[in-house]
Amino acid sequence: MQIKSSIRIGALISGSGTNLEAILKSCQTGWISGEIVFTGSDNPKAQGLERAARRNIPSFVVDYGKILHDYRQDPMHQKLPPDFDLADIRTKQAFYSEDADSAKIDDFLCTRAIAEAALLEQMKPYPFDLLVLAGFMRNLSPYFIDRVNTDRFRPRIMNIHPAILPAFAGTDGYGDTFRYGCRVGGCTVHFIDYGEDSGPIIGQRCFAINETDTLADVKKKGLAEEWQLYPECIRLFAQNRLKVVNMTHRLPRGRTYQRRIVKVTEA
Repeated sequence: MQIKSSIRIGALISGSGTNLEAILKSCQTGWISGEIVFTGSDNPKAQGLERAARRNIPSFVVDYGKILHDYRQDPMHQKLPPDFDLADIRTKQAFYSEDADSAKIDDFLCTRAIAEAALLEQMKPYPFDLLVLAGFMRNLSPYFIDRVNTDRFRPRIMNIHPAILPAFAGTDGYGDTFRYGCRVGGCTVHFIDYGEDSGPIIGQRCFAINETDTLADVKKKGLAEEWQLYPECIRLFAQNRLKVVNMTHRLPRGRTYQRRIVKVTEA
């Protein structure tokens, strides 16, 4: 198997960038054969941008908040990207059910396309092999995904989620895990697809939740696992050892079902 000598990694963040820091350190020590070539954010105040600046990593901001505000104020005069096809994106998106409010779906997809076109434009000067979402708190729409993932079986957008998927998708995985009374928490690294935290799973780690643990304790344990898991999954990608495949399983009476999984191949 051909091993890549070094990969170029782009990162998107929204907050403090602690996972970004873990990835940066793993690149610096050689644990990951790669380098961060840019850091982008939807949040002008994201502290993780300072981490990138200290290492002279190019960074940029696409202010989602302002884009959403401007669209709500005057949607008819907001410029959609010329290659945006609402009908096509609607058929692909998996965030909303078919009976959801049509106007709500359209507003979501249109505002995302405006912001994502700006993201793609900012990313253009920095070719990359892998895009990591390191606490990026915005769902990516099919408009963006299709322009990064040009090969369905070789995805290159990776995300880390603070729960053992498919349980507790969404924005507050550790909080949901804690409030549900789970005795085990964890984190998941997966490739992005058209749904919310629904893409093929690359790796997972878990930890015990004790009766006396607070939500802060759960988050602290989870972050410690994240900082181990995310670099390991990126390392496997850099070694060209991750392969997305369709598995067909045969059930009694001739029935079958399929699932997409990530195989980790031998080095």
